[in-house]
This record gives sequence, C-alpha cells and structure tokens, in this order.
Amino acid sequence: MKKKITVLPGDGIGPEVIQGALQVLDAIANKYNHEFEYTYAKIGGIAIDECDTPLPQETIDACKASDGVLLGAVGGPKWDTLPGHMRPEKGLLGIRKELDLFANLRPVTAHDSLADSSTLKREVIDGVDLMIVRELTSGLYFGEPRERREEGDDLVVVDTLAYKRSEIERIMKQGFELARVRNKKLTSVDKANVLESSRVWREVAIEVGKEYPDVELDHMLVDNAAMQLIRNPKQFDVMVTENMFGDILSDEASMLTGSLGMLPSASIGSGGPGLYEPIHGSAPDIAGQNKANPLATIASVAMMLKYSFGMAEEANAIDQAISEVLEAGFRTGDIANPGEEVLSTTEMTAKVIELIKGEVVV
Repeated sequence: MKKKITVLPGDGIGPEVIQGALQVLDAIANKYNHEFEYTYAKIGGIAIDECDTPLPQETIDACKASDGVLLGAVGGPKWDTLPGHMRPEKGLLGIRKELDLFANLRPVTAHDSLADSSTLKREVIDGVDLMIVRELTSGLYFGEPRERREEGDDLVVVDTLAYKRSEIERIMKQGFELARVRNKKLTSVDKANVLESSRVWREVAIEVGKEYPDVELDHMLVDNAAMQLIRNPKQFDVMVTENMFGDILSDEASMLTGSLGMLPSASIGSGGPGLYEPIHGSAPDIAGQNKANPLATIASVAMMLKYSFGMAEEANAIDQAISEVLEAGFRTGDIANPGEEVLSTTEMTAKVIELIKGEVVV
C-alpha cells in the first residue's frame, strides 16, 4: 500500500527526531510491504528565515495533497522577539486550521519500566492509561479581537475566547466515540463556575451525552482536574476539554510518564489528512547534539498508521517495540536515572528498529 506523507521537520530537535521516525517508517514499509512517499516542507522558524512566513502556501498545498502529515517541532529563542503574527507557533496553529484538524488526541500511558523516571509515587502512576481530547481550532488561541491598545497612560491587552455550539458538539462526539471503545467513561473539563463559554460547553456535553447512554459522563472544573491528574490519574479514561485547558493539562499529564519526550499526539479532522507530532517543543538547548528522545515522534508515527492509514497491526508493532526497548532498560538522557547508560537519538532509534525487524536487542 502506498501512502503520501508530508514531512515538516521544523526547528530545534525537530529534524533529528523526524529522521528517527522516518527510519522506523521505512522499517515498517519493508516488513509489511508498504510504500511511503515523503514530501518535505517548511514550517515555523526555518520557514520564517527562508520564506518570510511561518506557514508558506507551498507547505499548505503539500499537506492538503498528502495522506498524512508528520511534524517535528517549531520555535526557539531566535524568533521570540518577532510580532505575534510572525512567530513560529503561528505556523503550527495555521496548518491545524487549514486542515480543519479540530481534535487533538494525546494518549498518556505509564510504562512500568519508567515508573522510577516519574516524580510521582509508583502506586499513583501504575496502570495509568488515559486519553486527553483537546479542541484544537477555536477558543482563546483563535478568537478575535486580539489587540494591544493604549488607554491614556495604560496598556490594554485583549484576547477573545469564542466557541460555536457546533464546534463543541463535534469535539464532544469525538470524545464519546473514543470512550465507547475504551473504558466507557468521559470527563468533560471546563470552568463553568466562571466562564460563559464553559457553561455552554457543559450544556453541550450533557446534550451529546444523551446519544451515548453506555458512556458515563462526569464534569470537572479545570483547576480540580489539574490537581486530580497528580492526585489520582487512574480515575480518568477520556478527558475532553477546550483548546487552552487541553494544552496545559496534556503537558502536565506528560509528567506521569516521566518525560515530555515520551508522549505522541494526533490531530484529526473530518476526512482530510491528520497531523502527527510529539507534544514536546523544539528543545533548542540540545538541538544538533543527538541527545533528543525520539520515542514520542516514533509513537506519533504509530498513531498515523492507526488513525489515518488503518494499519493497526503495524502500529502495534511500533508500540510493542517501544515498550520492549524500555523494558530492556535502554534510556535517553531525559528518562535516565543517575548511573544509567544514556543512548543517543540515533542509538535509541536503532534499538526500536531492531525489535521491529525481530532481531535480538542487546
């Protein structure tokens, strides 16, 4: 089976972790007789430097013509002083909007072999397996007006949080569908005690929930959800929330696994290509040093195979290889304990590929 993949390496460690992920994809192609065709395009800081925009039209066109999009990371201090519309992150927000990728899926699975890498007690994280579903194309990150203005001697800054009922309905349905094939429990996270948008969010969650009587629905205020993720994360199955809350909570949840370098994500919409990326940033402090953990990007490739290409067996092969590599004690710097051997980006990638090929890893 031939699939077209647009590759957006981006900035910082992005190109390094992307290279590892593509090597894993090539191993899958060889083992299962598939063909993956890669088209490279620019996004983020490198696109600003070379094209004077964080999201060139050529990149948009390439993504829309593909079966799936694989992204590394964007951003870095080099571009921090640019105006808002020219920041690298605008490229990421823009491509999500262009592809109508309204649902961001962030699985959080605690590997037993990494329990000592988490700052939480083993009994808190053992068995954690949850999915955060984040609305991705509306809310505070996209609302208008967005402005800075002078009022006398003072500066006024305005950001707008806006949602349509239809946008809330579709992300809720996505969450309920996922809960239905998992453990049939959905937690809707909002701030309904303060925000009007959250009160509508809760109303819609209740209404949509009537279509899924087999799924248990509960509601949780976002500040309590942040606390409960640390206190008792095993209570959650599927968490559905709006854009900014989901951004914050999913990064917090990454610490259940010990590192941001472990968590993949999938951004999906209503029929077009999905976008797959690790949830970590560009880590400019270690860029170009072959130190980055490639496992989140490799796991993102597994999500692409599963959700966009319908290749469940191939996705499971990657996930199993990651688990076995960790179980064997191999570590990159971000998940290594003092005294443990630290593997480079390329070395960790090679271990995963060896297991996919069925070779003995030593």
